[in-house]
Amino acid sequence: MNLLGDQTSGAPALKPESIADPRILHAQALKSSRVDRSIFNNLITLYAKSNLLDSSLRVFKQIPSPNIVSWTSLISVHSSSPLSLTLFLSMLRHPILPNQRTLASLLKACVSLPRCLFFGLSLHALSFKLSLNAQPFSGSALVNFYSKYRLPIDARKVFDEMRERDEVCYAAVIVGLAQNSKPLESLSLFAAMKSSNVSSTMYSVSGALRAVADLAALDQCRMIHGHAVVTGFDKNVIVGSALVDGYGKSGLVSDARKVFDENIAVMNIVGWNALMAGYAQQGDSSSVIKLFQSMANVRFVPDEYSFLAALSGFYNAGLVGESEIWLKRMKLEYGIEPGLEHYTCLIGALGKAGRLEDAERIATTMPFNPDAAVWRSLLSSCAHHGAADMALRMARRLLELDPNDDSAYTIAANVLSFAGRWSEVADMRKLMKDRRVKKEVGKSWIEVKGEVHMFMAGDRKHEKIEEIYEKLAELMESIEKLGYKPVWDEMLHEVGKGEKKEALWYHSEKLALAYGIVSGAAPAGKPMRIVKNLRICKDCHEAFKYISRAIDKEIIVRDVNRYHKFLNGSCTCGDIW
Repeated sequence: MNLLGDQTSGAPALKPESIADPRILHAQALKSSRVDRSIFNNLITLYAKSNLLDSSLRVFKQIPSPNIVSWTSLISVHSSSPLSLTLFLSMLRHPILPNQRTLASLLKACVSLPRCLFFGLSLHALSFKLSLNAQPFSGSALVNFYSKYRLPIDARKVFDEMRERDEVCYAAVIVGLAQNSKPLESLSLFAAMKSSNVSSTMYSVSGALRAVADLAALDQCRMIHGHAVVTGFDKNVIVGSALVDGYGKSGLVSDARKVFDENIAVMNIVGWNALMAGYAQQGDSSSVIKLFQSMANVRFVPDEYSFLAALSGFYNAGLVGESEIWLKRMKLEYGIEPGLEHYTCLIGALGKAGRLEDAERIATTMPFNPDAAVWRSLLSSCAHHGAADMALRMARRLLELDPNDDSAYTIAANVLSFAGRWSEVADMRKLMKDRRVKKEVGKSWIEVKGEVHMFMAGDRKHEKIEEIYEKLAELMESIEKLGYKPVWDEMLHEVGKGEKKEALWYHSEKLALAYGIVSGAAPAGKPMRIVKNLRICKDCHEAFKYISRAIDKEIIVRDVNRYHKFLNGSCTCGDIW
């Protein structure tokens, strides 16, 4: 569409310099002997870009017979306001039916406005009636809509129904799946996009890197980095920040720092925070603070995520004093009100240090209602320090918020079991059974030659399972000779010793490690890297320390809380996690 007028219709051509101020363009149009409707349609958009939304609405009302382009332009510029939905209903009464661009604008509004899920579902139903559900604009908007409402299965279904898939469609589904904890599917579609010769965008590349970060898939991160270099996206600030995050969460903070330094001229606050978060996850609080202080030199003002990285670093390093000081600094020196996540870091640090009463006091007096993460953190701290009475109290608080939280039952039962309070253990197990609560399945991933392999406890599905079990038995026997003794703390007391031993042997992280050794995942001089969706158990933690000695190799495990680096019989977490 010609912004300066439709020459084929005889509409007046208007001077390019007038576009800078839509009022000049409007005045020229009014003085013209004949004004085409397309001029008014363009004015709607131009007024909105100049933040003159009331003027765009007045221009619309001056159009004698608004067409679908007119309505869509007006709906689009008001897509962050409920007015867009009202305008749509008014359009239907005229009656004018929407096109795929209209639906895309409306679905964008449903994402940005509260409580619009059912309106969006109605739009999806309408798109079927008008055969617009598989069109690129409306299809990619539907994928984004379902993704934002945490419905990734529906988002994927919409994508699969699309006949024509361009780079925008692929980017929408890759980002949507990555944001909804579907990293393997996200990476699979990124690979499918490349094999279909569909061009990547900065959004599809950054979405794939987010998936890589969730999996800590270092080889995949390097391959996507190479793709970004070839396509020229590596210097893009969004992709650059995602690369920093990807390398950082894959445990290679040195590579994250290298990408950061190469792009420091364009790096925004997101990139700075991503690098600090990478250091924080390693428990390297000194590097976090150095980077935090460097921000001032380039005139970046720390935000709430900068402080969250700092407090996470203190928590992982076990520095409770610094956690208290920096939470105060946040408000007094920078005028940023600490959020719930910041208090959770402090509560976790206090709990880890054994200051359980102080941690509980903060939880009950902070200016927020404690969420499940707060009580779960306190419960874990109580379990670590063997405070059975307080653990039971924390478990009850957690179950008040979420009766189906399996961790509340299992951690409380474990700490009560360790204290020999068997009747209360039985009560907790019975309550869990009566409520039909299932324990979350532990899963571990290991990347071998760019392919991610997943294992669950007692897994028997892998094609090399016989070799894996054989290698694992060999490893366990060798570390027993080195002095390893099984840690029974987290096992049910009524289970026999033989059953306990077998159950401990076949945890998902041990299976992943055995497969890594069998497949040669880590050449000489390179660490073995494993990711777990839950907290690494005490026995696996103890076993990995001995295995690192037995095979003379560094083993890196990223669990739900932090990184563990096992080497020569010790772990960087100091046995506190």
